[in-house]
Amino acid sequence: MCDGSESQNQAEQNVYNLIQTNGTWSRRSPQQSQQGEGRLSAAKIYESRSDQGSCWTVVSPVTFTYRVLQCRDLLDEANDALLWGHVGDPEELRALKGRPGPVKRFVVMDEAVHALYGARVARYFEARGVAFRILPLPTTEENKSLELVTRILEEVHAFGIDRRAEPILAIGGGVCLDVAGLAASLYRRRTPYVRVPTTLLAYVDASVGAKTGVNFAGGKNKLGSYVPPAATLLDRGFLRSLPRRHLANGTAEMLKMALMKHRGLFELLEAEGPTMLSSSFQSPDRVGAEEPADAATESTRVAIETMLEELAPNLWEDDLDRLVDFGHLISPELEMTVLPALLHGEAVTIDMSFMLSVARERGLLTAQQQQRVLGCMRGLGLPVHHAACSLGLVRRALAGRLRHSAGSLRMPLPTGLGRAEIFHDISDETVCEAYSKWNQELSAPEDS
Repeated sequence: MCDGSESQNQAEQNVYNLIQTNGTWSRRSPQQSQQGEGRLSAAKIYESRSDQGSCWTVVSPVTFTYRVLQCRDLLDEANDALLWGHVGDPEELRALKGRPGPVKRFVVMDEAVHALYGARVARYFEARGVAFRILPLPTTEENKSLELVTRILEEVHAFGIDRRAEPILAIGGGVCLDVAGLAASLYRRRTPYVRVPTTLLAYVDASVGAKTGVNFAGGKNKLGSYVPPAATLLDRGFLRSLPRRHLANGTAEMLKMALMKHRGLFELLEAEGPTMLSSSFQSPDRVGAEEPADAATESTRVAIETMLEELAPNLWEDDLDRLVDFGHLISPELEMTVLPALLHGEAVTIDMSFMLSVARERGLLTAQQQQRVLGCMRGLGLPVHHAACSLGLVRRALAGRLRHSAGSLRMPLPTGLGRAEIFHDISDETVCEAYSKWNQELSAPEDS
């Protein structure tokens, strides 16, 4: 038994740096580390001794570097990005290009995306002399399971890749990126992967963070890992093939960030959202670089930047107070309950719609602000209510939130348009009163 309480606290503690010399790591005191040559690690070992024996505490900082690149014409055979966009260091790029033998790439594609773009992806790699394997899969929310992960792993193993130099490519929507990312994080304990989102939702949300995952035991993303991709390659050209409902689905995550921290983004979605949906978030031809950015370019850029601001300092969610959880307190329960009736962004919007009522009940929003946001949601073609979102479901979801968030709801709520705070003291009475008003005001005959 190692008692880490009083006896350990009274024990003398020594700290050691780690120095590598001629391929061997050795621990040294801080004074010794200043002498001689060698490679100094950022890791440290703390050693203490007590009547129980020795206790070692290892502090080993883990740093991930990943790139999020906006690209045009990603599948153009002259464009290097799909093959080498994950490499930011010129020397590393020269070394990779100089390796003997053919370059290899294993590609996971959503089967619907494969029907649209599979032939172009194949032509791209053929034109560049790349040995490749494309695996189309039915990556829908209903199929988001370990079975898909295992299928990918078996195919990757049979194809054979260099786990350092040949990243797995994932091309598709958020489910495809999550499933392929989890497979990559498991294969040989971590193989690099590259995300290529083909939906607006994945473009602004799933592709820019570190999460991977699959559904398990009836719960959304109950199994997963925090392993970011080597790179995310963003090409809005893929959005041309999306139906309007799926484009609207993606605006939900943009609206989330707008309500939490960027009033300008909210006003842009409010004013230009329907037009951007009609244009499939494509940009008009620009004559010169000095022209101001169009609405689609500006809104997606701001959505990504605000998301990265929140994710980068807390990539592993060590801090459970997260503004990006807005819209995600009851939506996982709702989405899984009615699957596949609601898309992810639609469930998120219904969650946000209810939370507006909670914020109003708490005195954080005015009635005018609440109605303005609801009007923006409707303008984007997003639902603001669903019959399945009962008070029982809301309370069940919040009870689960309480269990898994260290005993606090940690509820992000807007305190105005484009600003928010996280609240730990929202009572059940407030939730019930807010629900009663929300349900009365927004329920419609078509919900039932």
